[in-house]
Amino acid sequence: MLQEVNAIFQTFGASVVVPLIIFIIALLLRVQPKTAMMSAFYAGVGLTGFTWIITEFTPVVTKIVRQMVDNTGIKLPVVDIGWQAGSLAAFGSTVGLSFFVFGLLVELILFALDVTKVFLPSNIWNNFGYMIWGTLAFYVTHNYWLSLGLEFFMLLYSLVLAEIQADRWADYYGIENTTVDSLHNIEQVIPAIILDPLWNLLGFNKVKMTPKDFQKKLGVFGEPITMGIILGLIIGILGNLSSLGKISAWGQITKFAIQLAAVMAIFPLVTNVFAKAFIPIATEIDEQQKKRHGENKNSRYDKRRWFLAVDDGVGYGESATLISGILLIPIMVLIAFILPGNKTLPIVDLIAIPYMIESIVAVTRGNILKVISTGIVWFSLGLYAASWLSPVYTAAVAHYGVAIPTGVVLVTSFNLVARPLNALVFAAFISESPLWISLAIIIYLVMLFGLRKYRSQIWHYLNKMAMKNA
Repeated sequence: MLQEVNAIFQTFGASVVVPLIIFIIALLLRVQPKTAMMSAFYAGVGLTGFTWIITEFTPVVTKIVRQMVDNTGIKLPVVDIGWQAGSLAAFGSTVGLSFFVFGLLVELILFALDVTKVFLPSNIWNNFGYMIWGTLAFYVTHNYWLSLGLEFFMLLYSLVLAEIQADRWADYYGIENTTVDSLHNIEQVIPAIILDPLWNLLGFNKVKMTPKDFQKKLGVFGEPITMGIILGLIIGILGNLSSLGKISAWGQITKFAIQLAAVMAIFPLVTNVFAKAFIPIATEIDEQQKKRHGENKNSRYDKRRWFLAVDDGVGYGESATLISGILLIPIMVLIAFILPGNKTLPIVDLIAIPYMIESIVAVTRGNILKVISTGIVWFSLGLYAASWLSPVYTAAVAHYGVAIPTGVVLVTSFNLVARPLNALVFAAFISESPLWISLAIIIYLVMLFGLRKYRSQIWHYLNKMAMKNA
């Protein structure tokens, strides 16, 4: 049965399966069939648009980054080949497919029992984020039940983090009653919350670094397209430092600048299309919750409020998210070179950084300085995690049928594996030590209890901190 399910999903792909799920959810929420159908169409079109843009732009960015690496002469043994290889390996393993099939049932049960207020089946495509960790664990331990347990445990704590950030995410990205819950992108909630007071002590909250501030101060130079041109020129020059006297180099530099400007202009348009898939459902959720407790102004903090999990693509094209992500590309390459003990070179997944920082952007209310600072700290720790996991990841990916590029010894995915929290949980489970596994479970239960008892206070605090940003 597992293979049949995998065959169906691989045949139709996310751009067909996800819209179908959204259509069913919309009907269950009593959205008009015509509106539900259009929501499904918008989801399919949006996902296809994301795929086209990223598929075309990834090789362009990868080439520039490789040239930056060649200019330095520094060689790192672990190469980031992108999250796609990890996704294929996850769907190629029995323990991964088991989670994909039975995880949907568990997600529905958790929501029905009020263990979580996040309805996750609407974002089923991103379940491969859980599946890859179970696949790695099974490769190491050969213990099917332990590996499956790891996947479900990661599901549990990711739902807690998704709910903690839900109110901020929905408020910042402008779609009520929605949040994101991709395992590979949700753990950034923790450093975003922990480091925010430190950045305030340093005065970062008073620095006006948002897209609106750029537009006010810089005029036409603060527009997203113009900033794309400027950032493209800078990154292009960094990739061609050794050949700036050649016209061919300037051809690449200027073309990359235009291409990056195109991404800055087109991605928000595709994001708006994709967002239209969730707006009717989010609106219906809002209407139902208003009927439940009237027009109470405090309904935002009502304990019964629930959220629809959406794909991270909804937030990718937002200006602060996109600008911060693009700025972090050369920064993380530089850090990879100078970080003591690091063995990992981020390349292909650098284009995924905007996905990876959405929680930070939401918590800090789009303060680009805070987003970049938090990203530097957390993703630097992530490089160590990726370096440590690289032998296991390489072997598992190769074992489950993914070809390793010629000449590359060790591979990783900066997006999937450079995850300090996920790596710690993984280490606890593969140790097969009851002590460490029990400790991880106890920490989760404490977090869940705190969320259930103090959710409104947590949200009040996060909103108060967000408003401190200029």
